[in-house]
Amino acid sequence: MAAAPRLTAAANREEFGVVAAELEREEVVFQGRLPELMRQGEQHEGVRARADALIANVEALEGSVAQGFDLADRGAGVRAELNDLQARLTDVLVPIIDDQLFYAVTGYRTLGAPARPREARFVEEEFGLYRRLAGLRTESNVAAQLLTNIFNLPDRALLEAMRDRFQASAGSMERHLSALGDLEARQRLAPMVARLAELGIGGGGGFELRLAELEGVERQERLLAENRALANDLALEVEGLVSEARESAGAATQASADAILTGQNLLLALNGISIVGAILIAWLFVGRVLLRRLDRLSERMRAMAGGDLEATVDISGRDEVADMAAALEVFRRHALEVQRLNLVERLAEELREKNDTLEQTLEELSRAQDQIVMREKLAALGELTAGVAHEIKNPLNFVKNFSEASEELLEELVETLEEAGDALTEDQRELVGELGEDLTENLKLIRGHGDRADRIVRDMLRMQRTDTQRQPTDINELIDDHVRLAFHSARANDSDFRLDIQQDLDPGMGNLEVASQDLGRVILNLVGNACYATHERRLAEEAEGRSFEPTLNIVSRRLDDRVEIRVRDNGTGMPKEVADKIFNPFFTTKPTDQGTGLGLSLSNDVVREHGGSIRVESEQGSFTEMIVEIPTETTPAALEDGLSSEASGGQA
Repeated sequence: MAAAPRLTAAANREEFGVVAAELEREEVVFQGRLPELMRQGEQHEGVRARADALIANVEALEGSVAQGFDLADRGAGVRAELNDLQARLTDVLVPIIDDQLFYAVTGYRTLGAPARPREARFVEEEFGLYRRLAGLRTESNVAAQLLTNIFNLPDRALLEAMRDRFQASAGSMERHLSALGDLEARQRLAPMVARLAELGIGGGGGFELRLAELEGVERQERLLAENRALANDLALEVEGLVSEARESAGAATQASADAILTGQNLLLALNGISIVGAILIAWLFVGRVLLRRLDRLSERMRAMAGGDLEATVDISGRDEVADMAAALEVFRRHALEVQRLNLVERLAEELREKNDTLEQTLEELSRAQDQIVMREKLAALGELTAGVAHEIKNPLNFVKNFSEASEELLEELVETLEEAGDALTEDQRELVGELGEDLTENLKLIRGHGDRADRIVRDMLRMQRTDTQRQPTDINELIDDHVRLAFHSARANDSDFRLDIQQDLDPGMGNLEVASQDLGRVILNLVGNACYATHERRLAEEAEGRSFEPTLNIVSRRLDDRVEIRVRDNGTGMPKEVADKIFNPFFTTKPTDQGTGLGLSLSNDVVREHGGSIRVESEQGSFTEMIVEIPTETTPAALEDGLSSEASGGQA
């Protein structure tokens, strides 16, 4: 009853839902406690009847409030449609009224005096039409205002008076509309006027909705009053039950006190008899027989606890001590069995550990064998690459030499043509000049690309040697050459491979004294790993029906005391536990036939030989960025380390 008024005070549906849920929980508790009062029979049927009536009233109140929210939503819809309809009426009426007033005033001014009867009647009709239109607009505004105000009326009497006034305005609008002589205007205005009247007094209109809301409020007040009366009556009924229960409890308490006193007297007498009997039994049986047997049993248990499980337990008699001895014998046998089983399990566990060690050793041997095979394949491939590179270098030298000779011949041809004088026409000279320029440009391109191919072949040959001598090297050119070499190597292995390479090389990088072959292998390893990671992610994304564009970003920066090279890809990435191990020798995440686990380890050694460092930043499923930092001033210690690690650098 105390929580029910909060239903009618709820400001919105959310607050109403919270209060309704709270009432539902209270009703469950209330219903659970009623059976405790019903145990006395028919004399408490009045409590059940009032409780049921109270619950029914609360449910009816909840339904009424919910219906009120529905009526409020419908009323909001009526008001919204009313505002739209009023705006449309204004949009239609105002231009018509302005035009009609203009026609009437113009006709009046044109008419002058004295006026002929026919012309005067025409002007009078125009002014009459204007007055009817103005009256229609006034009545529509009055009707709309009345319909807007009804949702704030507090009682039915005012609502009925407002309804009569709205009906009068609606009738006046109909009369003004029917008196219009302009058929087109009447056809445009008639549906809107009819809808305005329907919004007020039609089925589901504003007056009907507001009347339903007022009836709902009255019903809610009536239910709240009934709830208060039912709650008071129910409280009186329960108070009566409580008084009866208190009287019954008092009588029962007195009877219990009398019974307790009688029991205490009997208990004292029985305790005295029991104490005397217990003393006799303890002296005759316990002290002379039972304690001696228990001592022997206790000694046997201590011996078993010390590890003596072979001697059996003496079992004699048919009492509880004999049962304890039998249980101890069963325990001894089980302990022996468990001891044997533990020995067997320990031996089996040792055997399993030996087997696991042997399996791990076998797996490591197999992995080492695979890596040896892979390294032999790589060595054979290196020898083949060296041979092919030597064969390619000869035709490249011919291309370069003949392109230079062709340029000299073209220059001589141009000089000869200039010496020829007037033997050629102006057009012929221009044509020959253009052809000579085109040929010269083509030969320059041939020589430039030949030089580039020759440089790539030299790099391939240098990769087969182990010379780590440091010399001034253009870092940006070294990066560009080895990035392209790694890209074309990946394309050669898989024709479906694609990669968007974006380079941001510092123009002020300049030269740096490094072992160009070793540092080139570092770039080659980093870009090769990026190609593999982006290709694997592209295959995985396309297998799931998603598009993916592999991207590689190469950045070089010359800082104050060091050079920084960043290689970032949007491939598969790696978790932290993998990133912590990638520089360990023979650690690889690639299949056995695709990686030896030595690339990053040797790359790390090369960078450290230059006095620099290499680190990784990665996020699984997103990106991997390798950061190489090399000091611009190489220390003597670093040079000494580089010379001492010459052999290992040749295997990068």
